[in-house]
Amino acid sequence: MATQLQTARKGEITEQIEYVARVEGVEPDILRDEIAAGRVVIPANKLHLKTNLKPAGIGRILTTKTNANIGTSSESSTIEGEIEKMNACLEVGADAIMDLSTGAEMDKTRRILLEHCPVVFGTVPIYQVIEGRGVDQISSKVIMDVVQKQAAQGVDFFTIHAGLLKEHLPLVKSRVAGIVSRGGALLAKWMMHHNKQNPLYEMFDDLCDVMAEYDICFSLGDGLRPGAIADATDAAQIAELETLGELTQRAQERGCQVMVEGPGHVPFDQIQYNMELQQKICKGAPFYVLGPLVTDIGVGYDHITSAIGATAAAFYGASFICYVTPREHLGLPTIDDVRAGVVAAKIAAHAADVARGIGKAAQRDRELSIARANLDWENHLGLALDTKTAKAMYEQVCSKSVNKDGAKDYCSMCGKDWCSLRTNRDIKQQLEASSS
Repeated sequence: MATQLQTARKGEITEQIEYVARVEGVEPDILRDEIAAGRVVIPANKLHLKTNLKPAGIGRILTTKTNANIGTSSESSTIEGEIEKMNACLEVGADAIMDLSTGAEMDKTRRILLEHCPVVFGTVPIYQVIEGRGVDQISSKVIMDVVQKQAAQGVDFFTIHAGLLKEHLPLVKSRVAGIVSRGGALLAKWMMHHNKQNPLYEMFDDLCDVMAEYDICFSLGDGLRPGAIADATDAAQIAELETLGELTQRAQERGCQVMVEGPGHVPFDQIQYNMELQQKICKGAPFYVLGPLVTDIGVGYDHITSAIGATAAAFYGASFICYVTPREHLGLPTIDDVRAGVVAAKIAAHAADVARGIGKAAQRDRELSIARANLDWENHLGLALDTKTAKAMYEQVCSKSVNKDGAKDYCSMCGKDWCSLRTNRDIKQQLEASSS
């Protein structure tokens, strides 16, 4: 079975291309051409397609997509708890789920999550490679065995930290936060222990063969992403990005779809440069960014610092936004945390789509605004990104209103006599009467 990229380059249109084109409101032949050029990907493992996957496209001509990270930990989480988190993420519109599980039962966790996951599903295979092993026990065979096993379970995209090279390591000595990527740090430790090149870089062609067999999309990991705004756009980050550009081309030449992962902490004024630089170096391959967080002091509110950066990133070049939860940098997120993280990322992605004029993004805003102006609470709440929360807030307000029936005709912020929307409605009626 050919990959989406190989099929598109033959000039053919797959069922998945037809589906994504219909959902996004674009012409199938245009979408096919963007996939053929490597500027759009449809991560869709052929095995996941046979079960419950609804394909999604990622690229600049499409709506900006959002990802939610979940996963078990040896510290406190359970498989059941992660399923609840995944369902909460899906309820508020996450377009993809990444399983970042560590600890025991990783295969079982992945299998169960995939069984319940109708959206694009990703993993970081190196996490399972290191589980229960020291760096002296990790070999190319161990890595390949894990990759093969996860591929056969139906994973749609893999984060592969192949761009972090041995010669890049000295560049992190002056950093404030060093290497904050878990995968990047583990591989750096392996390279220093063995005094050898990154094994993922060395075995990259073999990885491509497995990815192409299942049509798994590469998400080329940024092991040297900045973990503090002081480290943004430094020599280490740019050196790795140059290697990711090389690997993007190598993977595409072997028929693999490719996304490229981007920085985590970036001051607002550097975001545009970072997005445009990646697009140039990686020839327009979809950019997948974590935020970026525009300040380091938003501890406990990093879904907000992330959303600020994500809007700019998606406007200037990113196609895929990874959520950040309020509990980032503090611990494992709760169900409420992951829900808040997805909502913040979805707002950021949608805001960028509105600004870029993508599809019918602004139409939903217009429809909600019309409902709000007409005091049409049902449609006002129904068109909200998080209807459940909006409705709960509204009902709470109504329950405390002096006039519970009247509350349907105005909101409690101003009250009936001071409600600008009611007043505006009266003004419009008078203007219409005077002009007739």
